[in-house]
Amino acid sequence: MPFLDTLLIRKQDGNVKLLVYRNKTHSDQYLSFMSHHPLHQKLGVIRTLLNRCENVVTEEEDRRQEEEHITNALKKCSYPAWSIRKAKNDMQNKGDKRIKKASQKKKLKSRGMVTLPYVKGLSEAFSRILKTCRICTAIRPHTTLRNLLVHPKDRIENQ
Repeated sequence: MPFLDTLLIRKQDGNVKLLVYRNKTHSDQYLSFMSHHPLHQKLGVIRTLLNRCENVVTEEEDRRQEEEHITNALKKCSYPAWSIRKAKNDMQNKGDKRIKKASQKKKLKSRGMVTLPYVKGLSEAFSRILKTCRICTAIRPHTTLRNLLVHPKDRIENQ
C-alpha cells in the first residue's frame, strides 16, 4: 500500500516492512550536477534522497538496494562519486557539528547579513571571506523566472 513515498509490505510472518515508493512513471531525474547552481544545493539533493532512505527503509538489505538505486540515478544526472561520498560523510558528522555550531553561536554573534547574486566560483569564495568577518551571506539567483515572465505594465514606446 503506497502512502507518502512509503511502500508498506506485509510479510508472511505478519510483520511489516517499509520501502521507498516511486510511481511507475518516475524518471529518476534530479537537479543535474552540471547545472548552474551552488554546490550546497546539489549536495542537498543527495542528502535528501539518502535521508529518506535512512528514515523510511526498515531492513538493512533493502536499505543497501535503495542506496544503490540512488547512486545509479545520481550518476545518470552527472553526479561524481566524490559528491555522494561527501554527502554521506556530512550526514554521519551532522550530530557532532550541531553541538559545535550551537556553542560557537553563543560565543560569536554575526555582524549582519548580505545577499549576493550567484556567480559560479565567485559567490562561494566571497561568502567564505565574509564568514571570517562574521557576516552571514545568502546567495540568490541573478535571473529568475519571475523576472523573465512577469511584466505587470506594458512598455510605453518612445514617441
